[in-house]
Amino acid sequence: MRSPVHIPAKHLGFTLVEVMVALTIIAIGLAAVISTVASTTINSAYLRDKTFAHWVAQNQLAEVELTDVKPKLGFTDGHEKLAGITWYWTSKVDKTEDPDTSRVEITVRADKDKSAQNLATLVSLMHSPK
Repeated sequence: MRSPVHIPAKHLGFTLVEVMVALTIIAIGLAAVISTVASTTINSAYLRDKTFAHWVAQNQLAEVELTDVKPKLGFTDGHEKLAGITWYWTSKVDKTEDPDTSRVEITVRADKDKSAQNLATLVSLMHSPK
């Protein structure tokens, strides 16, 4: 009968240093993955909000364009609910060199405070013959 092969103790497994290095590499990799996922989530929410704000601006511009009345010069504020969120918009109507044409600028934000970041701005020229 053969005797079992004798393996020296120094070759039986990983050392504590090797295990700690491996765990450090794994931790750094996981931290990078978590950071990337968090960044992607934040960017997706921001792009969703910008898209909804742009739709609100388009809706407001369409309402101005569909009325038979020439828009009044100056500022108009309002709000609209879309996708369960209240959006606050400001419409600014200015004169142009052509007396029959007005410049309409609509800005949309998610906060009632006018100093909040505008998520969408839409500018159009409207011809309103007399």
